[in-house]
Amino acid sequence: MTTDAVTEVEADPRARVHAVRHRYAHRGGGATVQDLAYTVYLTAVLGAVYVAPVVLLVRTTRALLSVESAAAATPAACLVAATAVWGAQLAGRFWGPLVLKPFLLHVFMNTDLPPASYLGAIARRRLVYAGLGTLLVVGTATFLATDLFDHPGSGLAPQGVAVAMGIGAVAPVAWLWGQVRTVRENALLAAAVAAAATAVALLGRSDLPAGGGLLLLTGVLAVAAALLGRSAFRSVRTVDLTRLARESARAAEAQTFAVTGTLHHALDLYRPEPRGLTTALTRPDGRLRGHLAQGAVRALRTRGRATAAAVFLPAGGALLTLGVAEPDARWATPAWVAGAAGVYWGSGWAGETWRGLRDELTLAPLFGGRWGGTPARTLAWPVVAVAVTVGLASGATALTRWPLRDGGPAGVTLLVTGSVVLVLGARFLREMKTNLPIGLLLPIVTPLGDLSGVRVFVWQFDGLFVVLFGVLVMNELPTAPGAALTALGIAACCAWAGLRRTGRALAPLLTRLQALSGGRPAADRGGIPHEPAAAGQDGPHGEPTGP
Repeated sequence: MTTDAVTEVEADPRARVHAVRHRYAHRGGGATVQDLAYTVYLTAVLGAVYVAPVVLLVRTTRALLSVESAAAATPAACLVAATAVWGAQLAGRFWGPLVLKPFLLHVFMNTDLPPASYLGAIARRRLVYAGLGTLLVVGTATFLATDLFDHPGSGLAPQGVAVAMGIGAVAPVAWLWGQVRTVRENALLAAAVAAAATAVALLGRSDLPAGGGLLLLTGVLAVAAALLGRSAFRSVRTVDLTRLARESARAAEAQTFAVTGTLHHALDLYRPEPRGLTTALTRPDGRLRGHLAQGAVRALRTRGRATAAAVFLPAGGALLTLGVAEPDARWATPAWVAGAAGVYWGSGWAGETWRGLRDELTLAPLFGGRWGGTPARTLAWPVVAVAVTVGLASGATALTRWPLRDGGPAGVTLLVTGSVVLVLGARFLREMKTNLPIGLLLPIVTPLGDLSGVRVFVWQFDGLFVVLFGVLVMNELPTAPGAALTALGIAACCAWAGLRRTGRALAPLLTRLQALSGGRPAADRGGIPHEPAAAGQDGPHGEPTGP
């Protein structure tokens, strides 16, 4: 770059930012053509193997949600819009549009450029991409789950497209808002979104003109996008660059973990730090509290995760019950799958003891090789919390749907219990995951090419895959006892595979159980029975052991 070019660049901040980004993009460390080609290839394989059959199945069956009129579609559209805004806000708190590569952000921060000059351009470009992606996702979901586009003469399709465009406009600015605004302001926005969605849904169900509800929602979304976007971009100039640097460093580390195959390590970087209630773990006399009390206190030390569990577990239990209580309904299987997925996610947020169990099992030389009370101490709280919360939600839902079909209360109880056992087994399998096994990287030669990337993808989300597969198998079985036994068998396989991941052998556990069932004492370590003392010898405390 010549001196005249440097002088010309320094005269315009936008050109200076463009020059820095151009130099950074051509540094030689970016993605190569081969990397992009492999990404496109893997996406095509996943689409052909997983997405295409699902799309074909959905389009050849009756629509999940029938849209008869604009008045009936308005509440569902309001719910989708509110969920999109809340999800965008939450995503912005963890990984917002202003997150950059740490080196690039360091270069910008150490210049005389104002933050708005380089962060504003980056945010605008990313919000455009996010808006297009949101529009594509919402449009695809509407096309697959509803019959909105099956009746072009009704006039609902253009209104649905307008609502999708409104969601695609407001969700990206809510994403930026979630990053640049405080927690209190995000909470106020979430409450305002809930109030506005409720009001528009009620007005849409009233005596408005035909299509008035969807048009009103589109107008509200457009106004909200304009106001939120203006306010969020004004806040870019006051963003805390130190906090942004920490977020960028954490995002870069998480991206490295995800690329190298250890996605659970990447997610661990975003786990909240426990705070408060340290003295509540012990009694006034200094002794530790019981297993359930310790688990509850540790869960409450991360209030955000505990709140998410308190929402997902009852909702999942209610959906589970609705799915198994009315098997003839069109939404029964999706409700069952969604409920099992909700309980699966909530079971991970219900307690912080899963990781403790994994550490104690994988670090046996440090903590000792005993089986003893390790599972009981660590699994008592999550198992009891999931079982009790799902049981209460399931019972309350069953009372609202009384009388029950498909085998009555016994059949529903067996199916719900089997689903919960399946979810806990899948959660145990996921939480016992350590590093990426090198065997997964071996090539799998097929007519479609190397499918080792698909196997790595399945390994990343194995717990969720087990839940979905198990629920679909249970749904196809004719009897509730058979489905419950199948779920129990899958959960047992998950427990066995989870223990294999930690490197623990099952022989000591089986030996200990055999010793306990036979009434013989077992050793504290490894479950090895004590050798009987010879006659006439003293015991461990000096007492005679002979006849």
